[in-house]
Amino acid sequence: MTTGRPPVSRKKQREARAEQPLARPALVPLSRSRYAGRVSDEFLKRTPLFAKHQALGARLVPFAGWEMPIQYKGISLEHQAVRERVGLFDVSHMGELELRGERALELVNSLITNDIARAADGQATYTCCCNERGTVLDDLIVYRRSANDVLVVCNASNRDKISAHFAAAARGVCEFEDVSDETALLALQGPQALAVLNRAGVNLDLGSLKTFRFAPGTVAGIRCVIARTGYTGEDGVELFCAWGEAVALWEALLSAGRDAGIEPIGLGARDTLRLDARLSLYGNEIDETSNPLEAGLAWVVKLDKPNFSGKAALVAIKERGLERILVGFEMTGRGIARHGYPLCDSQGREFGLCTSGGPSPTLGKSIGLGYVPLTSSAIGSELLVDCRGKKIPARIVKTPFYKRK
Repeated sequence: MTTGRPPVSRKKQREARAEQPLARPALVPLSRSRYAGRVSDEFLKRTPLFAKHQALGARLVPFAGWEMPIQYKGISLEHQAVRERVGLFDVSHMGELELRGERALELVNSLITNDIARAADGQATYTCCCNERGTVLDDLIVYRRSANDVLVVCNASNRDKISAHFAAAARGVCEFEDVSDETALLALQGPQALAVLNRAGVNLDLGSLKTFRFAPGTVAGIRCVIARTGYTGEDGVELFCAWGEAVALWEALLSAGRDAGIEPIGLGARDTLRLDARLSLYGNEIDETSNPLEAGLAWVVKLDKPNFSGKAALVAIKERGLERILVGFEMTGRGIARHGYPLCDSQGREFGLCTSGGPSPTLGKSIGLGYVPLTSSAIGSELLVDCRGKKIPARIVKTPFYKRK
């Protein structure tokens, strides 16, 4: 039986599907898409803003199982927009886990290195989640809604691992739910972020929302959780909303920020911004081969709290003393440090590894992070970066490289 209508091409069908708002992440076959000169057969998820990224001309790439914008107009331009004005990020690929019940806080606290028992309701806490060896399963932000209600936000690349880890620990102790597929997350960052949020229409006194505090509210009539958090070294907020409300929130914020020079920001500038601020990236500075003490994250390890996963190992590491430590360095010769490049002493002998590096649009110089022996970590020490066979001079410097005034 026919309808009398002309057949719709497969291309038109794909375009129509891309324009439809998604209730939850859709698995999208990419067998005909090209990334870095090759055809990808991987199935990737798309955030509810995928069509918006396409319309803005974003360069889309695979990232942690998602098809995400790496840049729109250029990494340097987007980086400077956040430093000088305001930028809007889609970070809906992050994982969100909810734990509820009388023992929810106790359970979460037993799995993390920081101490949310010391936090107030409405306070967010940055922390690591370690295994029993004391190495890092992931770095998290934990939002204490109340003693009986906790939200854990994890990295997209670790969602399955951390979700399973918390679910197993919660069994028989408290309620657990992975709400990642129902939750969108936008980040509005930069000196003009709060002004833009006010212009969009927020029913919350932002002056009373201090750093790492959060509260429920509405933005442009859309129900959100508004958190004074971010990953850029700038002031700003992160906004949690229902998956199906993300497009409306994105459009409202871009419209409200037009006069302030707002730009959509991709993952490329997100990386250069966090490097300026010396914020760790999982898979680079921290992973299951590194511990938070050597990564410079001792401030989120509360060894005086009751037992938690990895505590015994971390106590032993502290008593034994560190062998290596994460340092920041700037290139003094002509070269760019990259993840995985060997670090060498002044005699050219390999003694460490670059974890992150690249040009800083803010500073106008090439910078990097890397692990070196504790005995060679003093600020001002000279080292060499092995840039694909060429040993380029660099100097260890104080971090963060950039700190907002």
